Amino acid sequence: MKNNLMRIYILLKQWFWTGLAKRKLSASNGDLKCNFKCVFNRNTFLGRNCNFNGIKIYGDGKVIIGDNFHSGENIQIITSFHNYDSGHAIPYDDTFITKDVEIGDNVWIGNNVIMLGGVKIGNGAIIQAGSVVCGGVIPELGIAGGHPAKVFKYRNKEHYDSLKTDRKFH
Repeated sequence: MKNNLMRIYILLKQWFWTGLAKRKLSASNGDLKCNFKCVFNRNTFLGRNCNFNGIKIYGDGKVIIGDNFHSGENIQIITSFHNYDSGHAIPYDDTFITKDVEIGDNVWIGNNVIMLGGVKIGNGAIIQAGSVVCGGVIPELGIAGGHPAKVFKYRNKEHYDSLKTDRKFH
């Protein structure tokens, strides 16, 4: 009985957070799951089978997230920045610089990751918990971590391709 009540609670929570998130999204291809509060900007585009455990997207930049995406808790994506370099006041003025973020298919992002605008994450990449991804590209199948996040390993391409061919997605 207790297990059934817990399962019902989890499903209701997921239904609630997913429903709220869908109202803000520009586009989603379906199968969206939000297990905790998620905040998307109006320029967020999601692929199929996207699973979130709490994400906040700030700014006006476009954020494209591919199919079979999974995230840990407390992810932040920041796409707009104060203009500090070419503005008319210091430390910054009242204008913003906006940069897009692109995340490929089959990407897994760990807990407490911060991602800044201008980042591109390739298919099959993994971002280690606690990392800050700022500028540049994390290549396909790259496993990156740190501040700033740097690739320290690659996934086994043959194994990855085999699972992808067999359509074994979580």
